Amino acid sequence: MKIIGIGRNYAKHIEELGNKRPDDPVVFLMPDSAILRNNDSFYFPEYSKEIHHEIEIVIRINKVGKNIEEKFASTYYSDFCLGIDFTARDLQSKFKKEGLPWTLAKGFNGSAPISQYFPIDKFGDINGLEFSLRKNGEIVQDGNTKHMIYSIDALVSFCSKYMTLKKGDLIFTGTPEGVGPVQIGDRLEGFIKDQKVLDFEVR
Repeated sequence: MKIIGIGRNYAKHIEELGNKRPDDPVVFLMPDSAILRNNDSFYFPEYSKEIHHEIEIVIRINKVGKNIEEKFASTYYSDFCLGIDFTARDLQSKFKKEGLPWTLAKGFNGSAPISQYFPIDKFGDINGLEFSLRKNGEIVQDGNTKHMIYSIDALVSFCSKYMTLKKGDLIFTGTPEGVGPVQIGDRLEGFIKDQKVLDFEVR
């Protein structure tokens, strides 16, 4: 299983970080050891002082595919979950400044908590899906997949041109605006529409 991350896929998130809007999807990879399941606590790593939350819709690939046409992309996934792409922002900034890869800022142990999986149509149209993140009871991120720059089908098609997608692969589809730091003692709750699907502590 591989985990594909997508960066800069919501315009307002691009603006809040002062980044340039990409001509193509921004793609990075995370190891499977990044996955955190079952609402297990997230342990703040000792090598970073600035971990940011990034709430995202995550799709799971259901069969092998490469060079997938966008019009057929929806047949390559049938369920999804809610995830958080934790980012060691201080490390990422350092690596970007030096022109180096920022894998370590994204792919560290436990950096990708995910909820249980749901059928793709569980909450209605996946391309108009509301999702949000609360930190200590306060809404900090509130997004809708309809605001993606690149749709889920476009992402599946694009990624499949460069790497073969396999059953069980995950694609984190990007985060809306509102990213920010977490601290030890914080409680994070993730929602799809009004249903809570993530609930864990930072330790």
